[in-house]
Amino acid sequence: MKVLFNCHVPFAFAHGGGQIQIEQTKSALEKVGVQVEPLRWWDEQQKGDLLQHFGRIPTYLLQSAREKGLKVIQAELLTEAGSRSPLRLECEGVVRRVVRRILPQNMLMTLSWESYRLADACVALTPWEARLMHQLFGAPEARIHVVPNGVEQVFLESLPAQRGQWLVSTATVTERKRVVELAEAAVIAATPLWIIGKPYSETSSYAQKFLELTRKHPQVLRYEGPIADRAKLAQIYREARGFVLLSTMESLSLSALEAAACGCPLLLTDLPWARTSFSKDATYCPMTSPDATAKVLKTFTSARPIYQLHNGLCRG
Repeated sequence: MKVLFNCHVPFAFAHGGGQIQIEQTKSALEKVGVQVEPLRWWDEQQKGDLLQHFGRIPTYLLQSAREKGLKVIQAELLTEAGSRSPLRLECEGVVRRVVRRILPQNMLMTLSWESYRLADACVALTPWEARLMHQLFGAPEARIHVVPNGVEQVFLESLPAQRGQWLVSTATVTERKRVVELAEAAVIAATPLWIIGKPYSETSSYAQKFLELTRKHPQVLRYEGPIADRAKLAQIYREARGFVLLSTMESLSLSALEAAACGCPLLLTDLPWARTSFSKDATYCPMTSPDATAKVLKTFTSARPIYQLHNGLCRG
């Protein structure tokens, strides 16, 4: 079998968990004997049995793939929708139903909502996202498959170590990840925080604000950029006092899973993806002011719960 991978977001433009997810999916398929190739838009001779699109595939492209005899898997991360309140989701559902009735078919095609209904399979990272795929977009329940992010062996096989003073946060330095707000809270709480990652652009105002914070408070904030060595990252998780991710929206954080695999206590934003994935095996923080977050950080660092990974998710 040959699977063709397609993604509309170039790795060079937006690094992060999505890139790792695609690379690890490719590696896993190849280990079981499946041939994987990126879809080459310029190669009219390229053949395949299945097209896996990471994101929402345009409906016209899905139909074209079908005409070429390919089955189509859609794997969209409902990061934004999955982080909205139940009331807002209900309102959006009503709006979508109204829009379906009043817009002509050619305009609906541009929204690609029909791709959920037409795809041979839809892959969700969490049961929460699977529910949204069915309720919001009409994906048939029988075609929805929940496949959580996997964790590399280097994290699962890492050895216990003495935990130190640093909290660690692995995230892209961007507004959605609330890295600046977390750094400000750490300074207020005088809680040592190590941020691992990089901005999409160092010239952005948000990145500049973050870098200025790290320069002003080197005793509390540690920043040396991203860490590509996975074994070194596993060791950092093993030695960290805890892992913190206070983003405004997530799908299923691979970094949180990796930290959990290394027995690292978790402090996460109180959002559905986190609650449905980790339940009582994490500490949760509402999205409030840096002062309020600082109080949560102080409480979190005073406790030292131990976690272990079970069936791909953190279990106590």
